Amino acid sequence: MIDVRLLREDPDSVIAALERRGIGREDIERVIELDKRWREVTTEVEGLRAEQNTRSKAIATASDEDRPRLIEAASELKQPLAVAEEEQAEVAVERDEILATLPNLPHPDAPDGFTEDEAVERRREGQRATFDFAPRDHVELMQPKDAVDLERAAKVSGARFFYLKGDGALLEWALVRYALDVAQRHDHLPVIPPVLVREDAMFGTGFLPTDEQQIFRTDERDDLYLVGTSEVALAGLHMDEILEAVPVRYVGFSTCFRREAGSYGKDTRGIFRVHQFDKVELFSFVGPEGSSDEHERILAVEEEIMHGLELHYRIVDIPVGDLGASAARKFDIEGWLPGQQAYRELTSCSNTTDYQARRLRTRYRTEDGGAELAHTLNGTAIAVPRTIIAVVEQHQREDGSVAVPETLQPYLGRDVLFAG
Repeated sequence: MIDVRLLREDPDSVIAALERRGIGREDIERVIELDKRWREVTTEVEGLRAEQNTRSKAIATASDEDRPRLIEAASELKQPLAVAEEEQAEVAVERDEILATLPNLPHPDAPDGFTEDEAVERRREGQRATFDFAPRDHVELMQPKDAVDLERAAKVSGARFFYLKGDGALLEWALVRYALDVAQRHDHLPVIPPVLVREDAMFGTGFLPTDEQQIFRTDERDDLYLVGTSEVALAGLHMDEILEAVPVRYVGFSTCFRREAGSYGKDTRGIFRVHQFDKVELFSFVGPEGSSDEHERILAVEEEIMHGLELHYRIVDIPVGDLGASAARKFDIEGWLPGQQAYRELTSCSNTTDYQARRLRTRYRTEDGGAELAHTLNGTAIAVPRTIIAVVEQHQREDGSVAVPETLQPYLGRDVLFAG
């Protein structure tokens, strides 16, 4: 949630910033109007309460002769106070409901645009694989070796689910442990968080109300949400708390669930776009002065993992109109997928500034003993299915086997997969 004080002090800059994200000025101006009215009514309420206190004190010291008159005078304030308090509450609710739908203010350096095609490429890294044979995609490589089973998953769960088996399952566990080890070297504490969370956590991280169509939810008996990323539970870990020192860094492993609403008929082959997958997630709480540096640091950790997997990729700066609600800026790492002959997103990292912390009420202790809102950042260390796709497609051999990157060999105990 953006700071309402910015709307009071510099509304024009907020309007201009959010217009970059395609937000019409009408909603913003309505929030400004409601906030102005809320402050007026709040002043009225406080004045009536002060007068009520004054009259109550006078009653306590009044003579028997004057007390009835003073009681009647005090009772005259009950109705106007009740009316003012009711309006105060109603205006606050309407203001905050609109405010909750407004996305974060974009970083000034984030590129303009509204589609992924308008992302700005920062650089490319790693050697792009070349083949003297027609490269296969991950389904053609894994399915004949019974490393992935899509048909049985469809019978059990429906479309966009999968089984990983044998070498496929072992490759997941190797990738997860490798990513966790890299993250720990960079001072991220391992966490296995819950995957079912309350509405407060979903709202606090900015996935509600804007992304509700993408979220799986339990029924009214439990009223819990299945997370689409462990970012939700990691951010909520310090909800309503004051951190005594920053930075605080975590690396979480969890299963993730996404409806993929609006993607009908898109990326339906294989395990690229699915409803359930495992992910290793980096998360940081920092002070505002270290926010931008932490964003680059998380990106560097992601790149270290990509380099270790010997993958060719590019880094793109996502345009403001394609950012999630909470992000001020986002970098994606897009791996080259020979099976698609295209760069596709493998990881992302976002700086959400104080947007999530304001909704989660997460602060940190300052040097002078005060408390300020933290900045939160998140980044994907490994999104397992997509990383599996990149590894097997980029390191495939003509006979259908896959060379294991050197960094993964200690975890797998071999240098080749899908052999024989």
